[in-house]
Amino acid sequence: MKRIYSLLFLSAFAISAQAQMTDDEKKYQGMEDVNKVVDLTLDSLEKASTARPIAGSSRKGNNPVLFLVGNSTMRTGTLGNGDNGQWGWGFYAHNYFDERKISVENQALGGTSSRTFYTKLWPAVKKGIRPGDWVIIELGHNDNGPFDEGRARASIKGISATDSLNVTIKETGVKETVYSYGEYMRRYIREIRALGAHPILMSLTPRNAYEDPSVSAAGRRVVRVNETFGLWAKQVAEEMNCPFVDLNEISAQKYDQMTEWKFNYHFYLDHIHTSAFGAQLNARSAADGILACEHPEIMELKAMMTNTALPTTGVRRQNGKPVVFITGDSTVKNSDKDEDGMWGWGAVASDIFDTDKITILNAAQAGRSCRSYLREGRWDKVYNDLQPGDFVLIQFGHNDAGNELAHGKARNDITGTADSSHVYRVRTADEVRNEVVYTFGWYLHKMIDDVRQKGATPILVSLTPRNEWPGGKIERRNDSFGKWYREVVEQTGVAFVDLHNISADAFDELGRETAKSYFKNDHTHTSKAGAKLNAQSIAKGLRSIDSPLVKYLR
Repeated sequence: MKRIYSLLFLSAFAISAQAQMTDDEKKYQGMEDVNKVVDLTLDSLEKASTARPIAGSSRKGNNPVLFLVGNSTMRTGTLGNGDNGQWGWGFYAHNYFDERKISVENQALGGTSSRTFYTKLWPAVKKGIRPGDWVIIELGHNDNGPFDEGRARASIKGISATDSLNVTIKETGVKETVYSYGEYMRRYIREIRALGAHPILMSLTPRNAYEDPSVSAAGRRVVRVNETFGLWAKQVAEEMNCPFVDLNEISAQKYDQMTEWKFNYHFYLDHIHTSAFGAQLNARSAADGILACEHPEIMELKAMMTNTALPTTGVRRQNGKPVVFITGDSTVKNSDKDEDGMWGWGAVASDIFDTDKITILNAAQAGRSCRSYLREGRWDKVYNDLQPGDFVLIQFGHNDAGNELAHGKARNDITGTADSSHVYRVRTADEVRNEVVYTFGWYLHKMIDDVRQKGATPILVSLTPRNEWPGGKIERRNDSFGKWYREVVEQTGVAFVDLHNISADAFDELGRETAKSYFKNDHTHTSKAGAKLNAQSIAKGLRSIDSPLVKYLR
């Protein structure tokens, strides 16, 4: 009975509150928070003012500044440094602008709406804007909820220039006039132009949601905002003759091409705030949108952009031949030049692959783990070059183990294959940063998923054996990396070449003394003879699994 009375009381309270609403409040209902996210910012203004840059402080000489105005999807949290694993795209925006010509200044703050940024933060930002500057405005995620209590950040739906609502904030007694979302956008545009600067409106970043989750993956689409904020921003931009970038659509189209697993890891902790992957994707989408925008006012900004082409390996395709990309560490690519030096098996891959039929691209790099190979952008170069019919050999492990998770070279992964992660405060000789670190198996899963997305064939290759002989037999790491490789194979169904055990069998047959000549300098790196042995093990492994790559072997 107590539960029933409680529900009746709450219902009566809601009806009473509805009855006490003014006519204006009844007319202008706040928008529902479709994101279902508890955003713990707007941070206190005192704290925020010490974390965000003073407007215009990034200016170099008389160069213009590109100001970024937005919410947590542009700058997550007070510091905006990813300390909770979430990143806003404004953190990466500077990568696409020539810092010798223009500086990028992220003035966004989590939790702000078009209304609260305008009333609380915009006056200070305007003080730093000079003629010739640029201001990107991407707001709307928080334009929902109540008008006059709590966060009190809702704007009126639509783009009306005449609708307004006078409210008194219940907690503070402050009186405020609330306008439509579109009217706030007009005010930003007018005030930017009055300062001699150039405004650019952008639609919202996508959230982690599908239009119809029941539709098969091939036809599933990410939710758009082209009937609400995206439409309203576009309408105001057209009305005010302001450049407009449909960031929502550009990023959503990229997400549409992904598996659900990949789409999900572009967000972190909730359905709106992005991981580093998602923030980087949105930053590139913003750059793509600016480049594609044909508004004459934006041409000068385009001339100050850089790094707009996708990074690639530079592979030269010949006569329609497929490419076999080889990824890995120093056991795959080493000095590879001194006959009596250290060699990786990728350098002698032409011993097993017929280069008249297939092109070899050895993209391995000494000292890299799955994590550091990805972090440094080396994997992106391979991914961007992939075409249907290509192959990718993926072999990591030697540098993925150890105690350098958050210091030293910061290249170790979390052990195992679980779909899990942890935020580390990484301190190296070069920098201090926050980084989300995943498991060894997660990184392999990502690479496999990426290759398949491009219509190419991934092949997982276990790490080479080391010149260690416990009990008179060469070492086998089947209880660690071997186990994790097989778990990834079970999870993903990827083709698997067990180089580790194939080469280990060959070394056991040769014997410990003879095997010494197959290694160079230490117990891990191979001589040219050792590289050739491992290459032959690759060929043997491909034949044993009847891989489509077999037809390109010698």
